Amino acid sequence: MRVHAQRAGALLGGLSFPALSLADWTVNMTPGVTGTSNDIFDLHMTIFWICVAIGVVVFGIMFWSIFAHRKSQGAKPANFHENTLVEVLWTTIPLVILVIMAIPATTTLIDMYDTTESDIDIKVTGYQWKWQYEYINEDFGYFSNLSTPSDQIRNRQAKGENYLLEVDNPMVIPVGKKVRFLLTANDVIHSWWVPDFGVKKDAIPGFINEAWTRVDEPGTYRGQCTELCGKDHGFMPVVVKAVPEEEYNSWVAEQRAAAEKERELTQKDWTMEELMERGEQAYATACAACHQADGSGAPPAFPALKGSAIAVGDITDHIDIVVNGKPGTAMQAFGGQLNEADLAAIITYERNAWGNNVGDMVAPKEIFDYKNEQ
Repeated sequence: MRVHAQRAGALLGGLSFPALSLADWTVNMTPGVTGTSNDIFDLHMTIFWICVAIGVVVFGIMFWSIFAHRKSQGAKPANFHENTLVEVLWTTIPLVILVIMAIPATTTLIDMYDTTESDIDIKVTGYQWKWQYEYINEDFGYFSNLSTPSDQIRNRQAKGENYLLEVDNPMVIPVGKKVRFLLTANDVIHSWWVPDFGVKKDAIPGFINEAWTRVDEPGTYRGQCTELCGKDHGFMPVVVKAVPEEEYNSWVAEQRAAAEKERELTQKDWTMEELMERGEQAYATACAACHQADGSGAPPAFPALKGSAIAVGDITDHIDIVVNGKPGTAMQAFGGQLNEADLAAIITYERNAWGNNVGDMVAPKEIFDYKNEQ
């Protein structure tokens, strides 16, 4: 009752004193940090002032006509029909205005859709609810997940400066280079949006959409998925870090080395302790949002893993559902999302955490062989 009373009081206060209840807001667009975003801003302002001029002229003539020809001054209404000059003017003038507006709009759109001659190509794949970035021709890729602490989301901790706009692995691009984005999705329609770049493009399963940017200023730029893609739609931020070219080249070299090291882990002899440690981390990133950190799940959409028939049953069935998912349910196929080491670690962790204590373990080599047998 107390909570409802507080909410009612807050609502009443907002209605009674609206000026004191406004959140931070702005009226106009922002120019952004790319040539495209500035072109969009300039186009917006050009069209805006044309509309202002039209409004001033039209309403000015209307109000002058009402005032100058008012009945109290003895004005008599005119009676005319089919004035050819008037009809030509009200057809020609709007047509000329539309042509004037179409020229800069067409120029901007042609530039926005010109993805040729790119320096770097990045494939962007939307998942519920994260992004995968694959650097084409660089032989590495990774997932970008929300990193805002769950305590902030559940109001147990003060909100951070970039609440719900933080990720564990941001996209990294060099400044001054043309970067082409190839956008698609694995499950439902998503939309990749970075307002500072002037880039917003749908990611659709089975299709490849293209967009591009060239960032002029180093910095960290944030956006979000702008498509209603499921219950955690608001937890799918986009973070892009633009760095000088030398720093970017060093980062690429590190990512290549890390990717090669990850591939080598498939052949490594793992211990139960190593798999459990890695599995806990990988589970927290890939699985906890649905099945909860304690394995309790969120039935019926996301069943509990603690004591479940899958987690304590036949290990082959467990591997199959994690690798291939379960059609018709929210359980995704993680075989293409995670490497063999993470898959093996997660399965091992699920079978031995929260009191399941099955005692068995899965090696990355077993996952590799299982994939190849399918």
